Amino acid sequence: MTDESTTAEGMAATDLLYHRDAYLQSVEATVVGVDPEARTVALDRTIVYPGGGGQPHDTGTMTGANGTAWPIDSAKKTGDVVWHTLGGDAPLPAIGDTVTVTIDWERRYRLMRIHTALHVLCGMIFRDYGALVTGGNMGTDKARMDFEMEEFNPAIVAEIERRANEEIAQERETRVNVLPREEAFRVPDLIRTKINLLPEGIAEIRTVEIVGLDLQADGGTHVANTREVKGIKIIGTRSKGKSNKRLELVLVGGDGDSDPTTYD
Repeated sequence: MTDESTTAEGMAATDLLYHRDAYLQSVEATVVGVDPEARTVALDRTIVYPGGGGQPHDTGTMTGANGTAWPIDSAKKTGDVVWHTLGGDAPLPAIGDTVTVTIDWERRYRLMRIHTALHVLCGMIFRDYGALVTGGNMGTDKARMDFEMEEFNPAIVAEIERRANEEIAQERETRVNVLPREEAFRVPDLIRTKINLLPEGIAEIRTVEIVGLDLQADGGTHVANTREVKGIKIIGTRSKGKSNKRLELVLVGGDGDSDPTTYD
């Protein structure tokens, strides 16, 4: 925030609508903060995921009541407030203005599918191989996940891909809950990463459950059922050390998915 930034009196935390309904594509909101120098705007509520946990931020459009439209180039969560970075050169909306926020749904939905695919992979590998996650990242075209495993050979990789796709085909429901921190940490194996990345100050923990397979703390967006993932293809592996192995994957089976035979 610059010294020129302005905020509404007593600006409250942004209502993160994407935490409760990842399928919202457009919403009206009220401007509660403006930083002209950074060209960022804070709203009382948003459907724009600001990025985090390996999932990239959303993009989209913010439209004012007078029809002025600003591209949403990125977003960032600072404390409890999401700031939307607006492109273009049109004057920014003012505090108190009503705007309509519309996300790039094609981008968001692919990220939802691939994020859920990573949870399937994480749950299955933890269950069948006892391996923790050491890192991960995703984009709209491909994703990677690193595991604490000593051996990756073609047979194991083929088996992992087959088992992951079998779990996806089970059409498992995805459920989101918010639990008090103490209650959440009583859940066995809630943290599937090698390092606990949850800050100490968080009073409530959002959990994402793939029913019958995976339950872990997570702040991102997911599809409602694994059938929407369609399928995955492991396109590469990499050794990041003696006990640190990486899987790279793409989605298959949906419109616009990568063709693993031509993927670069």
